[in-house]
Amino acid sequence: MIGDSRSPSPDPAHDTSESDHRRAASTSHDSARVRAAVHQPHYWPWLGLIDKIDRSDRFIMLDTVQFERRGWQNRNYVAGPGKPVLLTVPVTQASRDERIRDKKIDNTQKWSKKHYRALAEHCYRKAPYWVDYREEIAQLYETEWEDLADLAIATTRLLTRGFGIDTPILRASELGDFPGHKSELLAQICAKAGADTMLSGDGARDYLDPEIMHRHGVDIEWQGFNHPVYQQHTRGPADEFVPRLSAIDLLLNAGPDALHVLRQARSRD
Repeated sequence: MIGDSRSPSPDPAHDTSESDHRRAASTSHDSARVRAAVHQPHYWPWLGLIDKIDRSDRFIMLDTVQFERRGWQNRNYVAGPGKPVLLTVPVTQASRDERIRDKKIDNTQKWSKKHYRALAEHCYRKAPYWVDYREEIAQLYETEWEDLADLAIATTRLLTRGFGIDTPILRASELGDFPGHKSELLAQICAKAGADTMLSGDGARDYLDPEIMHRHGVDIEWQGFNHPVYQQHTRGPADEFVPRLSAIDLLLNAGPDALHVLRQARSRD
């Protein structure tokens, strides 16, 4: 993962001037800089990824790298009546070297009905804002998806619309071919996207090389994500908060206040 410091399991092109101003209000950095974040597409991504998109001027889905088995590209946790529920999109196994952009969904398994039923009947039926987003979520699962990347990006776009985040989301595969690896690859993508700063999660500190990034005219900015704590409809006042679920959990519990909750946690930096 690119800068994703998430625990492996919680189990227990439009005018961007308005967005630039909005994001500048939530950070102390020079608003004249163009920030990009780069990350693999994830299915129903967690709040750390949504926070990264909100802090960025451009977000690039890194769909040109190798698919990660047992990663978060085709699965994520949502709130269950007891333990968190893991939703996994089945994928075909053609080659260990398959890139994310080439990964196909195994539609011989009736996963979409199961996932929607889990959300609608078991996990979020009693959530405060389920009725507000039910139709859009249902439409997503009524669509016949073939490519995993398309589905993962669609879930991300649904979440950013719900949160009210208007950061442009691009795909690395549509920006061109990039010969570099690791730091050089990320720097090349950011430069092609017109960014001079890359926003990265703390998990990338061990392998990002600032000198390589600087050669391409790209600085590094660290995200420093703080996970918000909010009222979860499945948890009582005395119950422990369950972190690191998909961002759909905050959206369906807080509705139009979800972005405020996310940004308020950022003020603890």
